[in-house]
Amino acid sequence: MRNPFELLVYDLKNAMKNDPAARNPIEVFLLYPFIHAVIHYRISHLLYKRKFFFLARLISQLSRFFTGIEIHPGAQIGKGLFIDHGMGVVIGETAEVGDNVTLYHGVTLGGTGKDTGKRHPTVGNNVTIGSGAKILGPILIGDGVKVGANSVVLKDIPANCTAVGIPAKIIYKKSAPVIEISDYNGRRKQIYNEMVI
Repeated sequence: MRNPFELLVYDLKNAMKNDPAARNPIEVFLLYPFIHAVIHYRISHLLYKRKFFFLARLISQLSRFFTGIEIHPGAQIGKGLFIDHGMGVVIGETAEVGDNVTLYHGVTLGGTGKDTGKRHPTVGNNVTIGSGAKILGPILIGDGVKVGANSVVLKDIPANCTAVGIPAKIIYKKSAPVIEISDYNGRRKQIYNEMVI
């Protein structure tokens, strides 16, 4: 899905699905700062890829001024990014963000200052990162991960885990295998095998 209009429609639908306060797509489009930040990001990213670096940074800085959300034009962001409230969110130059990711206010996808080249995190699909969380360095956050508010993540987190704390530790992992069981009436159903770490 590369058509900018299709991406925008998808982003609006995802916002409607994720935010119970959203009444209609027009309200989201006109009044939600994250959607403006994402639109500006997509324009600046296109310019950045074509080596119009100054113009790309100018658009991203103007967007930051008006929305409080800073997305470097070099970052790679998939469809359906939802930034709730948004103020203080920072996404660094070499960050990669998958599809249907939810970030709350104050989240940083940043660097540690010790790395060169790839300096920022790679975030998988369907990830939720709580308010004030800091994801730092060229680490991998797997698909389906949940990161607790104000956590500081400095190491990779495998898929389908929940991590909290400073530094973040995995407190829950949904294992991949599916177990099939029968209920009291003989009906068969599938449940996910879950384990606490």
